[in-house]
Amino acid sequence: MTDKTIAIACDHGGYDLKMKLIPMLKANGLKVFDLGANGTESTDYPEFAYAVASAINDGKTSRGVLCCGSGIGISIAANRHPNVRAALIHDALGAKLCRQHNDANVICFGGRITGLDVALDCLEIFLNTPFEGGRHERRVEKLSNLT
Repeated sequence: MTDKTIAIACDHGGYDLKMKLIPMLKANGLKVFDLGANGTESTDYPEFAYAVASAINDGKTSRGVLCCGSGIGISIAANRHPNVRAALIHDALGAKLCRQHNDANVICFGGRITGLDVALDCLEIFLNTPFEGGRHERRVEKLSNLT
């Protein structure tokens, strides 16, 4: 079930981009959990990063998409959760490598920085690139187990 679902959330700065990414996710056959924000009124990005992290931790989904103005704050907030590996992505190579080498399960975008075509391309790559495993497995395991 979780492989066919994806959580998406944003703050006010990422709202417009989020709303443009949802149709692409649905076109890829995914059930979308839209966890807010629901408009461009000022909001706090940590709340939305937490909502996506909770959906992952609760097993409602295994992947997520987060957007804020720059993508920086929301990616920092998401990575505070042990089961989240959030990557702030600006290009296709980053989208590919975050999956292949880091098993990223959340992709983050800056709604005021990343253009729609780039975001759509990166999201498509993120959704369709498998984790390579191998030498990367021990490194990814350490991301959740370091104290």
